[in-house]
Parts: sequence; structure tokens; C-alpha cells
Amino acid sequence: MASAAEPKPDFSIKTKWLEASVFLDAKIKADPALAANCLAEGKAWAQKNRADADKERKQDPDLFRNAWSYERKYETRSVVDGRYVSIVRADYEYTGGAHPNSSSDTILWDKSAGKRISIRPFFTETADNGPTLKAMRQGVIASLTAEKKKRGAEDTDASAIEGIESKLLKIGPIALAPSTEEGKSSGLNFYYPPYAVGSYAEGEYVAFVPWETLKPYLTPEGARIFGGARPKEDEDRPH
Repeated sequence: MASAAEPKPDFSIKTKWLEASVFLDAKIKADPALAANCLAEGKAWAQKNRADADKERKQDPDLFRNAWSYERKYETRSVVDGRYVSIVRADYEYTGGAHPNSSSDTILWDKSAGKRISIRPFFTETADNGPTLKAMRQGVIASLTAEKKKRGAEDTDASAIEGIESKLLKIGPIALAPSTEEGKSSGLNFYYPPYAVGSYAEGEYVAFVPWETLKPYLTPEGARIFGGARPKEDEDRPH
């Protein structure tokens, strides 16, 4: 029996051979435009997985001895200047393999414009292999290298870290990190799922690049929203 503490999905599909659920956190649900945007995307994702599973089941029913399961959670990481909402979208799927797969992506929502945006407005340039992205990549590599050392995994898969590209669409999902200073962001968090920069057993990695590293590349809007330091609870968050 499900415990009373378990949240109910905001959307779900349940058949004999598949279960897909979408969850929005309370902060997202409190903003109707943002909630509608995330829910529409989540529903489309769940329905696509159902259609794909139906097709697979027709071809090979044996794959469905155990029901396949999909879960997507939208979780607020920070709200900066009361305007920019960073969300981590965590996907989990189990389709009968040796272990479940998980992945993360991020969404940056501009409450004033009522739409998703990228981090481009905060930087003077974001060209592939340009100065900003090179500085971001260096920061990401330094952060991941330190985190691997902490986990005792520094000798594994160094080439995966080196494979991170200094391109906005290839560097990894980005969120505005929370800050000790109210209404500000302390820098950027980059999310890497299991396998992306290490073995499955190492789990997820979150790289943090402090805003000071990126200070030379900030637009006036960027300079306005960044400040303070990364809160301890953001560092200690289970990955």
C-alpha cells in the first residue's frame, strides 16, 4: 500500500504493461503558467513512452514480463530576483534491463515573459568555443575533478570529463545555483547523469561554477542577478 506521504502524480498513465507518472513540486504548481507549461511537456513525454512501449510489445511481448515504468519529476532549484526560476527535470525509467536509467535536464523559466529562456541574456557572448564557454568548461572540469577525488573515483574515466564541449548546447544541462544572498544566484550548476562523466555506480554529478569565475563575461543583467555564495545545503544535496 502506498504511504500517505507519497505525493500523487499530477499526470499518470497506467496499463498492464506500463506505468508513466509526472510530478510537479509545490512551487511550480503555485505558478499557473509554469505549471501548465511543464505539465503539457510531461504529458507529451508520457504519451510518447506509452506509444513506443505499445509498439515494442507487439513486436516482442516477452520484454514486458515486468511492467515498464517511467517517472518524471519537475523540481525547483532556485528562484532568482523573483523572476528567473531554475527547474531540474529528473527522468527515471525501467524497461527490464540490468538496472533503471536516470537522466536530468534543466529548464529556465522567465516569469515576466511567461516562457522558457536560455542563460544567454546573462552573458555578453556565448559562441561555441568562445571565451565565456571556455571559462565555463574549465570551471566544470575543475569542479568534477574535485568531486571525483572526494568520491575516490579520480582514476576512472578521465576521458569522459575531457569530452565535455565548450558549447552551450553540449556542455550539459545548466541551472542558476541558489545563493546565500537573497534573490541572487551564486553561479551555475551543471547536471551529469550516471554514465555521462563516470561509471553507473558513481551516480549523478553536479558541477558548480561560481559566478566570480564568469564575472568578466556578464552583461548588466548578469551582473545584477549574480552574487553571494553557494549555500551549504546546495553542496550537500544528495546526487
